[in-house]
Parts: sequence; structure tokens; C-alpha cells
Amino acid sequence: MVRLVTMLAAAGAAVLVAMTSDLHADPASGRALVTAAERGDVAAVQRLLGAGVAVDSRDNTGRTALLAATHANRVEVARVLIAAGADVNAKDKIQDSPYLYAGAEGRNEILKMTLAAGANLKSVNRYGGTALIPAAHHGHPETVKILLATAIDKDHINKLGWTALLEAVILGDGGAVHTEIVRLLVAAGANANIADRDGVTPLGHARRRGFTATAAILEAAGAR
Repeated sequence: MVRLVTMLAAAGAAVLVAMTSDLHADPASGRALVTAAERGDVAAVQRLLGAGVAVDSRDNTGRTALLAATHANRVEVARVLIAAGADVNAKDKIQDSPYLYAGAEGRNEILKMTLAAGANLKSVNRYGGTALIPAAHHGHPETVKILLATAIDKDHINKLGWTALLEAVILGDGGAVHTEIVRLLVAAGANANIADRDGVTPLGHARRRGFTATAAILEAAGAR
């Protein structure tokens, strides 16, 4: 009798393991996790994770649940996923990761979580840029501050031949936001004299575009 009970228990455990393994590898369950994350459905995310769905399951674009949550700025879902071990550096088919997207689009709460969870500061997007470069270009000064407080390369050059400082000038509008970003970068020690592929420096671009406030900051920093 004892042996029979033991055998039944073992069989039940085997079935449970098999069911969990199936869920872990099931593409439909993985896509359901990504969808729930994008919707901001914390309860559904927790339920699916509890049922054994892999935390880094992907949809057909290569997005993990954490990247989908980052796209939609679902902070609480991102917190749950990161606590469950989600990879903050996992890239989709267009080379976006939760960390890179959070930096580029000013998802600051999620960005801080990705940094605390081991974001790769050297990771680059499809343009060859670190998170700092699009943060500067897209006009997110608070994001720039967060990234400048890390060991990120302030002078990284992307595939276009631009640094964060060059992008803030070339792709910025010269208004208060981009001027503040230029100030932050210069104050943090970004090299103001790295020129683009045509030999034009940030100061040269600022002067050409009539960005007087930006030019004044660069001139004060010894830019040429």
C-alpha cells in the first residue's frame, strides 16, 4: 500500500513537471504573457509566471514581456517581471531592449529598474548608439541625468558618426529642453570638440542653426 501511494505520488509529480515544462515552452502561453504585460495586467502576468511560463518568452517580433511592458510604460508589470528574473538586455528583432528603449523614450522608472538589474551600458541600438544618444536626441533631460550618473560612455559615436552632444544639437530644436541637455552633457565632461564625419563640431552646428544659447554653453566649455 505504501509502495502504491509512493508510485502514485511520483506519477503525479511527473505529470506536474511535464505540464510545467509544456507551459514553459508553449509559444501561445509566451505570447499571452507578452500581451498581458503590454496591457498592464499584473494579476495575469503573475498567474502566468506562477504557472511556469518563461519570463523571457517572446512574441513574433522578438519582444519579451518586459520590453512590451516598457513600450507601454507599465511600471508595476516591469517591477514584477524584473523581480522574476527578466533579462533587461534582451533585444527584439530591431535591436531594442527594455534598457535601451527605456533610455531612448524617457521611461525613467523602468530605466532605473533596468540599471539596478544589470543593464549593459555598452549595449547599442540598431543605429549603433548607446541609450544616452537617443535620450539626448529625443529631449529627455531627466533621462540624460540618470544615464550620466552611471559609467556610460559620454562620447560614444554611433553609426551616423554622432555623439550624444552632436545629436542634441543636430536633431534638437535649440529650445530650452535641448539646451539643458547640452548643458548637462558638457557639465558631465562630454567632449565638446568631437566633430561629425564632415568635420563640423557641435559648436559649428549650433552657430549654423542660430542656437545662440547652446552656442554660449559650448563656447564657455572651450568648444571650437
